This record gives sequence, C-alpha cells and structure tokens, in this order.
Amino acid sequence: MKLILANPRGFCAGVYMAIDVVDQLLDICPDETIYVYHEIVHNRHVVDRFKSRGVRFIEELSEVPDGSLVVFSAHGVSPALRAEAAKRHLTAVDATCPLVTKVHNEAIRYAKAGYQILLVGHADHQEIIGTRGEAPDCTQVVECPEDIPGLMIKDPNKLVYLTQTTLSTDDANVIIAALKKAFPGLKEPPSEDICYATTNRQRAVRALAPKADLVLVVGSRNSSNSVRLTEISENMGTPARLVDDRSELRKEWFEGVGTVLVTAGASAPEDLVQELILELVQAYGGEVEQHDVYHEEVEFGLPGTLKELMRRRGIDPTGRRVVRKDADQAMGAWLDRHGVAHRTVDLTVSAAK
Repeated sequence: MKLILANPRGFCAGVYMAIDVVDQLLDICPDETIYVYHEIVHNRHVVDRFKSRGVRFIEELSEVPDGSLVVFSAHGVSPALRAEAAKRHLTAVDATCPLVTKVHNEAIRYAKAGYQILLVGHADHQEIIGTRGEAPDCTQVVECPEDIPGLMIKDPNKLVYLTQTTLSTDDANVIIAALKKAFPGLKEPPSEDICYATTNRQRAVRALAPKADLVLVVGSRNSSNSVRLTEISENMGTPARLVDDRSELRKEWFEGVGTVLVTAGASAPEDLVQELILELVQAYGGEVEQHDVYHEEVEFGLPGTLKELMRRRGIDPTGRRVVRKDADQAMGAWLDRHGVAHRTVDLTVSAAK
C-alpha cells in the first residue's frame, strides 16, 4: 500500500500556544487545581492527557471555586464570561487563538460603527458563541443559505459578514455568495477570517485527495476543521474517514485500496498520526511519501495574561515562549527510527502566510 502524508497537517500555531499555556501552568502552579473552561482544543486525546495530570475541564464557570485559576480555551469566550470571572476574583489566563481574537475585535469595531453583523458559522460552536457575545444585539448567525430569508435586517447598506475561523472555505464561499446576492451592499471583513492553518490543510487535501483511494483524517468528531477535511475529500470524489486514533481503523475500509492519504486536523497530536502510519505499514507494507504542499512558519508567543501571572510569581517569561514543532521533519526522523521506507515529494506552491 502507498501511504501519502499531507503536509501541512496537525497542530497549528494557535493549538501549540493553547496547549503550551496549560503545560506552563502545570509547571509553575504545581499545588493548584487548574480549571479550563471548555476543552482547551477539540481533541479527545489532548483533553484526556491533561485530565490525567489533574486538569479540570468545566462547561460552567460556577464549577470553579472563587479565587481559583481558570484558563479560557483556544476558541474564545464572551465578554460576559470574562466579567463573571472578574467578579468572582478568578485568575483568568486567556488561551484564545489570536486569529479568533481578531474576529472578536472586528465584531466590536463594526458594532460600534452601527453595523449589523452576519456571522457565518455553526451556531453551537464555542467560537461562534464567544464571538456573538461581543455584540449580541446586532449579530445574527448564518449557518446555511436557507437561513438568509429569516434574517432581520434594519439597513441593507449597514451590513458586514464575519466568519468562524475553522469553516470549510467551500461552504463559506457558498454562503457568502448567497449573502452578497441577497444584500449587494454587504461589507467584507478587512482580511480573510478563516485561518491560515484551516485554509492550508484544506488546500492540501484538495491537491492530494485525487491521488488516493481513501483519505484518513486524524481528529476528534467535535473538531470542526477535522470534519471539514473529510467533507472536502468526499467533495473531491475520494471516500474519507475521521478517526481519533489507530484503534478505530477497520479492515474493510482497505479492501481494494492501493493508496491512502493521511492528514490530521489542527488539534490532532502528531504522535497519533505516527502510530496510525506504523499500524498501516505493519498491516499492509509499502512506502510512505510525505507530500509538502505548504510550509508553515507561523508561531504565537505566550499570551499576556500568562506572562503577567508569571511575573507576579517571580518567574521571568523570557525563554518560555511557544516553539513550533516541525511535523514533517519530526515524522521523517520517527520513520527512520522505526525502519520505515519513506521519501519526500516537494509540491510547495508558496509559503504559508
């Protein structure tokens, strides 16, 4: 069997940053219970690994004792939740992805300018809940074109759309086109809201899925960007399966399959991809090809709230910044250690933003 590994895949800069925030807190606050509001990122293994180290994940701030330490997840939270945390004297560390914060700031700015905001995304997703909370009185969520007739529009010339950062670009473009048709005066955000990592992973699947008989996406089922990767593959005509790890592989999936494309959502750890690859190599033989479509160089430093906490506790945050791991190089070294034949195919079209 030929195994194609998509690059980029797996952790994005925002996920690295969010996970590192909790790692740092476990290091500097060994005697305190660390509460995380919502899953730090949408991956079962990441969450379970932190639970095994004593981290408590909660869905209601009332579960956090007054004066305790709480982390806001990568998906962002509403101002109301921040205000509640402050009222209860919680030490809040904000692990919101900076690209999500960017959309929050756009919502604040447009609301102050008198615009109604059409927020394209999934209404029950934590990111949408947090963004909508910035301007709840002037924000309406649009999940599909069928939602458009039910929108309550005051002035069609004072409308702007914003989007969830982890949407399928295909789906988002369909909705945005329908919005523009319905409201010709609709204003666009100053720059693309769908994040670079989501876009790059989707483009890699579009480029590589036609070369495969089956696509495997490593990621959890509540990971929006992971689910979108499977949908994009299906749209390209290649069957796709979303798996949390190698234990979910089924023999019947591989009957008559000669080439498998493996990728991972932006919140899926690379070790899960490595274990899945080894499982397939041991079961079906063949070689591994890493297909480089984009090279990502984005890094986010530690958030200001964490640096402030470190300084208050006499810890210099310098040198404790997030360091991006290079998944493709790490995989090559890992395959070498396990004696798996592999090569790299450079398909790079441009550097990632």
